[in-house]
Parts: sequence; C-alpha cells; structure tokens
Amino acid sequence: MKKRSWLLFAIITTTFWGVWGALIEIPEKAGFPATLGYSVWALTMIPPALIVLKMVNWKLEYDGRSIFLGAVIGFTGAGGQLILFQALRTGPAYLVFPFISLSPVVTILLSYFFLKERASLRGWLGIIFALVAIPLLSYQSATGNTVEGITWIILSLLVFLAWGFQAYVMKFANETMKAESIFFYMMVTGLLLIPIAVWMTDFSQPINWGFTGPWLTAMIQILNAVGALMLVFAFRYGKAMIVSPMTNALAPVITIVISLVIYQVIPHPIIITGMVLAIVSAFLMAIEEEEEGEVQGVLTD
Repeated sequence: MKKRSWLLFAIITTTFWGVWGALIEIPEKAGFPATLGYSVWALTMIPPALIVLKMVNWKLEYDGRSIFLGAVIGFTGAGGQLILFQALRTGPAYLVFPFISLSPVVTILLSYFFLKERASLRGWLGIIFALVAIPLLSYQSATGNTVEGITWIILSLLVFLAWGFQAYVMKFANETMKAESIFFYMMVTGLLLIPIAVWMTDFSQPINWGFTGPWLTAMIQILNAVGALMLVFAFRYGKAMIVSPMTNALAPVITIVISLVIYQVIPHPIIITGMVLAIVSAFLMAIEEEEEGEVQGVLTD
C-alpha cells in the first residue's frame, strides 16, 4: 500500500498547488509584492514542518550527509524562486514560464541515468504528453514588446536546472532520509533566504499591509507549503520520472479551472489543448505505477 500511496500524495500536491496558483495573484494585485509573498511562504513552512516532525517523535536526521542533501533541496527550490523573480524583471513572462516549466526533463534524465528508473511504453507516453502539456499550459500571449538581451535566458536556464535537479535530489535523498527531515531542511533554507527576498522588494512603491496583503497571502501560501510537503512524500513512494511531470502538468489544470470559475475567462485554445494532454498523461502515468505496484505485490506474495 505504501508503494501505491505516491498517487494520493501527488493528487493532494496538485490540488493544493492548483488552488494556490488560482488565488495567489489576488494579494499581488492588491498591492502585496511577490517578493514579500515569498517571505510569507517561507514562514508558512514552519507549522507543517513542526507537525510532521512531532509525528516522528522529533527524530530529525542531522548527520552531515542529511544536512547537505536537505540544504541542496531547499536552496535549489527556494533559490530558484528568487531567481525567477529577477528573470521576470528582465524578460517577458510569456517566454520565461514555458522555458522553466520543462524542468521535469532534467529530473527525468537524471532519474533514468543515475537512479535507473524505468517506465513501460504507457508510462513513457504519459511522460511525453505531460512534457508537451506543461509549456502549453504556461502559454501567455505576447505583449508586442521587443525582447532584448539574454539575461532573462540565463536566469530562466538557472531556474530550469535548479528545479529539475531539486526533484532528482529529493528522490535520491528519500532513499536514506525521512521525508520529514527533508521538509524540515526545506523550511530552514527557505527562511534563510528571506533577507534576499526583502532586499529584492521595491519599497518605493506603496505596499498593502492590510488583511488583503500579508494575512491573505499567508492563508493562500499555506496551500503551497502543504503541497510541497505532500510532494516530498510522493517522491518517497513514487518514481521521480513519473511524479515530477505529473504534478507539474496537473496543477496548472486545476488553476485554470478555478480561474475560469472566478474570472469567467475562456482559456486560449492552446491552453485547452494542454489541459487535455495533461489529463491524459496523468491517467497513463497513474495506470503505469498502479500496474507496477500490483506486479510487485504478486512477486512479494
């Protein structure tokens, strides 16, 4: 049953991240900068980290190897988010997001060659569909402005590599560490980077410090934090080459559906195509892992 629980954790992750994605722009549009939103997110990581540690009787792994792996996972994830802020300042979102959305490619390649993960034809079809769907779901129409310079390309590439590598290391670390310890170090590294996020904030602009600012942000960002926790558990029991593209493809689908209800805006046909491919890919990958779990169960019996 533990082998099959990856799907439950993956579904919770995509659901929480999907809702988070649909709501997070509300405080940003109300005048609370995304950089300060990062700071609030880092603080919301504390409660779930402490809760899961208590569930394992505070048995935190603090040997050098565990601390190193936890720090790598945390800094590549949170650091990638800070780099993304700068990438969006130097380049257009309609190019940046499709670029970084393909980070699961890095995870899949590393998992294939170094973790020796494999998939059936059905599983590979699901992976391919997901990789096609992800940039389609990130589609944004061009603003018509001329794109100059390559800074945004370099920064986007760094985020692309960081997030892809993070997912690989998360799976690698789960072989020797508790998921609870991994998330604890993700929380610590997120907190350590708060000063950088504050430094990146433009305080010359008016900032909303009311309820629709930091307080609403905290209520929304807790969804992101819990989703990240569930992702660690999904990697613990599932294949990285399946979990990574699946969660990256399905979360935007939920975001788009909720945004459709809230803002009543029909998605672009390109996005609708991505939604269909994402749903098909999730179905194929879920069947892939479920059938493999059944085979392993029979062999064990």
